[in-house]
Amino acid sequence: MRTEAAKRVELVFSLFDANGNGVIDSDDFDLMTGRVLEAAAGSDDGAKAAIRAAFRRYWTTLASELDANGDGVITLEEFRPFVLDPEHFGPTIAEFAEALAALGDPDKDGLIERPLFESLMTAIGFEKANIHALFDAFGPDAEDRITVATWAAGIEDYYAPDMAGIPGDQLVAVGAV
Repeated sequence: MRTEAAKRVELVFSLFDANGNGVIDSDDFDLMTGRVLEAAAGSDDGAKAAIRAAFRRYWTTLASELDANGDGVITLEEFRPFVLDPEHFGPTIAEFAEALAALGDPDKDGLIERPLFESLMTAIGFEKANIHALFDAFGPDAEDRITVATWAAGIEDYYAPDMAGIPGDQLVAVGAV
């Protein structure tokens, strides 16, 4: 695993531990889902249902693949070596990427405006400076928008263990959680 990917793993673990108790459990995903849905108040019911399902699948996949001792929680030690495994997590990440990016496009024009992007990423737990650096790295248009496809692809790249120099690395730059 590349150094960049290892840093991304550490950050993702800290974000998924939404209640801050040092492990990831189903309550963490409920908390994060609620925060993201609150940030996406303007999205339609279909988009909200899709992100709920994606978070649920994410937790189910993590629990079934990583909870080595069956205690209902995932430690950093359980999480670190496996979460960037495309064979196990690729379809889960793809579903999550598509659902989150779609949530950022409530008017369904294929574009995500910076303020909603910031709200959604803040709800997940990323630092504002890193959120803006990421948005800028995606190459917004003159009206300060990125495409849904760009964001979805960026999310998938973030979880790729062999990727470096990607926009998502902005999230682990100085100032990240």
